[in-house]
Amino acid sequence: MTTIGKNRGLARLADDHGYFTMVALDQRPPLIAAIAKARGIEPEAVTFEDMLQAKRLLVETLAEDASSMLFDPNFAMPAAIDILPKKTGLIVTLEEHRTQETAEGRKSRAIDNWSVEKIRRIGGDGVKVLAWYRPDASPEIIEHQKEFVRSVGEECRRHDIPYVLELLVYPFMGSDRHTSDYVESPDKRAELVVESVREFAKPEYGVDLYKLETPVPAASLPHPDAGTEASEATAQFEAVGSICREAGIPWVMLSGGAAPEQFERVLTYAYAAGAQGFLAGRTIWLNAIESHFPDVERTSAALRKEGHGRLRDLTALTARLAKPWAPHYEKNTAKAEGDFAKGY
Repeated sequence: MTTIGKNRGLARLADDHGYFTMVALDQRPPLIAAIAKARGIEPEAVTFEDMLQAKRLLVETLAEDASSMLFDPNFAMPAAIDILPKKTGLIVTLEEHRTQETAEGRKSRAIDNWSVEKIRRIGGDGVKVLAWYRPDASPEIIEHQKEFVRSVGEECRRHDIPYVLELLVYPFMGSDRHTSDYVESPDKRAELVVESVREFAKPEYGVDLYKLETPVPAASLPHPDAGTEASEATAQFEAVGSICREAGIPWVMLSGGAAPEQFERVLTYAYAAGAQGFLAGRTIWLNAIESHFPDVERTSAALRKEGHGRLRDLTALTARLAKPWAPHYEKNTAKAEGDFAKGY
């Protein structure tokens, strides 16, 4: 049973109707790449000030329509914590985007000088961790990733704050399509996604909300009416949904940079399988940044028009097709004054 603290934290991440309509702006390499493209410079030339300005624009233009936003501590927090609306929930990322890449797999770690305790201290409503994971990595890599996820779960329990776990499959170093970019793995197989979800749904990890990628590549996901192909895709989404239902873990979809129409199709499948919202970034705001930054007025205008439009469309789709989340509190067992304080 989810604790009171975690229930209240999850409620802060959802909207008033129980849908998770969340915007991610914790991206670091993807946003750096977008700014570099817009300015016609190398990614290494993107400045700290560029990142602050871009992230502040995202909060200024999108936060009012998001149930919550995902910040990182190194750029988004100093850029925009002062303008995040009080009604908008705050998720904060814990993982460092620079991973240790080996021939046997990829290792994740926390951002230097950052912790679950600090996220709770700054008033965060949830802790997000991205764990790159492949069930077919080497035993040493698998154990490292499991222990990383498990240790964060223990800290989230101690501080009674929701744990949002993002899982991404990645291509092995040395493979023809290897990349360290935050893009959908071109050699992703559905069973890798499903088995990853199955592993971390175990109670030992303490996950409270899943942020998941599509088990079938977004670009090749068939129309829901496309006969056998659609039935096969539906079965893969249902496999994910079944695991989450059995574990009692709500789940949302990440956009992974998918085109808006592709992501809407992903959500259609996911909502049929029981997903309860989205935590999306680039599908909402990437085009505005790539096309207009650093022109503040034009970028802001594009975000208000295109970004708002996409966020509204995704929210409307969610309200139409998804089942809302609701907190589940333990039955009150207090019989006398002091029982609750003593027992919690």
